[in-house]
Amino acid sequence: MKTLITGGMVVSMDPAVGDLTRGDVLVEDGVIAAVAERIDAPDAEVIDATDRIVLPGFVDNHRHTWQTAFRGIGADWTFDDYVVAMHGTLKPQYRPEDVYLGNLFGRLEALHSGVTTMLDWFHAAQSPEHADAALDGLRAVPGRSIFCYGAGYRTKDAIEAEVRRVRAGVTEDGLVTMALGLRGPGESTMDVVAADMKLAAELGLRTSVHVDGLSGGRPVAELREHGLLWDTTTFVHANGISDDELRLVAEAGGSVSISPDVEAKMGFGWPETGRVLAAGLRPTLSADDVPSAAGDLFSTMRTAFAAQRGLNGGLRSRDLLEFVTVDAAASCGLGARTGSLTPGKEADVVLLRADDPTVFPVTDPVGAIVSAGHPGLVDTVLVAGRVVKRDGVLIGVDLPALRARLLASRNRIAAAAGIPVDGTWRP
Repeated sequence: MKTLITGGMVVSMDPAVGDLTRGDVLVEDGVIAAVAERIDAPDAEVIDATDRIVLPGFVDNHRHTWQTAFRGIGADWTFDDYVVAMHGTLKPQYRPEDVYLGNLFGRLEALHSGVTTMLDWFHAAQSPEHADAALDGLRAVPGRSIFCYGAGYRTKDAIEAEVRRVRAGVTEDGLVTMALGLRGPGESTMDVVAADMKLAAELGLRTSVHVDGLSGGRPVAELREHGLLWDTTTFVHANGISDDELRLVAEAGGSVSISPDVEAKMGFGWPETGRVLAAGLRPTLSADDVPSAAGDLFSTMRTAFAAQRGLNGGLRSRDLLEFVTVDAAASCGLGARTGSLTPGKEADVVLLRADDPTVFPVTDPVGAIVSAGHPGLVDTVLVAGRVVKRDGVLIGVDLPALRARLLASRNRIAAAAGIPVDGTWRP
């Protein structure tokens, strides 16, 4: 099976391949076979990329997808409001089918906006059935997904048997893989953290953990002291983490995921993009949650770019695009499979409309993507060489039916929680 994407403005995100004002991308059996100014492949299916920007799919390495049904409800929330509302008020009312619909629709939303790889940081596992439903929601969407299981979130409960159960059903060679969402030093005891990390290592799972230094703690240093600072961990947010701790993460080979919209709005402080770079790390970006922020990485890039340039400059638009492609792919352990248009990698490819009035004329494709990009530009999406969105429409998806089901789920949860859905409720 061959597909030739032809005549587009190619932004490869691979220095060895470079960018092409007019270029072709050849895909064979789901893998990028060649990238060049012109490729002769008469036996290939042709995707005309005229007036399109061709780039690798985006990678979001931290999103709480189960919350999709309550989009926008937390636009004015602080972090304390969020904890009370989502975890204290709404989450207890979620049934497995609600989790399934949230993950299904949320993953479709991400795919629709060009996110070909997404880490679902799942912390609503009130039962094994909830976890299974979350996985089923991801599997129902033809995107590359990582089920990051936050088992036992904010408890000291034993999780080993449950994590092993789920791990037994997730392989590493499919589109849906697995990671472990850690209970960090600020959320549990170090004995619990150590046991969780030992379990993750035994099961071959990467880990992700929410951390901050805003309350005066030193979670990264604490992990280092206990021999638990590994290159397989992504530290989420990291607001207020000291410079020396960020350097420890860099020395260990770990990564940091920044969610600039949520961090700035919820009171975490300025996104730590510049400080992370200064420590020798490549930041990555994530949407976090849609009750409080947009679910596309165009918005995320723009916020991170504007905030850091406003603080002390330094960032270039290409940096932001690297943060959500090659750098984020590496943080998920998928750098050899996705993140750039490199021959030999799997063909996760996005075509953006360059003739749309909101970006036309495109003089600098990277600048246009970062400064003015939006989901409405996403014309075509391929995952592992399979076309999953064409001409702006997701393929094989009954959106009206899914909308009705998600709306019914939201209304049932809200009624059970005793809250209105007219925008007037405040936690």
